[in-house]
Amino acid sequence: MANSGAERRAKTAKGRAKGFSSEELDAIKERVKEQKADRAGGERAVLAKIAGMSEPDRAMGKRLHAIIKASAPSLSPRLWYGMPAYAKDGKVVCFFQPAQKFKTRYATLGFSDEANLDESSMWPTAYALKDLSNDEEARIGALVKKAVG
Repeated sequence: MANSGAERRAKTAKGRAKGFSSEELDAIKERVKEQKADRAGGERAVLAKIAGMSEPDRAMGKRLHAIIKASAPSLSPRLWYGMPAYAKDGKVVCFFQPAQKFKTRYATLGFSDEANLDESSMWPTAYALKDLSNDEEARIGALVKKAVG
């Protein structure tokens, strides 16, 4: 006797989820919630997410938010897979992945393919962050401006 469609879908869904870590599954669930949420509350949601982070991610998130807003005021803050992100015309340009998100030793500032960072045939799209000195802040501001430009 053949499996019913519901049984096949359940097995397929279980099979797909099998390879994801609990942190990855949580990020997927957060993304589904974000898509259903009111888009008008983007900055409020980003600030609330940053406020809920533990240190040093919280301090870094606050500082990055300020740098990105000052460097590219045209970007709209929003959540993306449970992370603070900044979008242009609804498409994410850059995002902050706190170290605690996937239990890594450093936070990450990442750029999507929407970012205009192209340099020749190869260029970085993510940066590890352990601390933010004045030099790093200036470099991030320049990267964000370039990404939007």
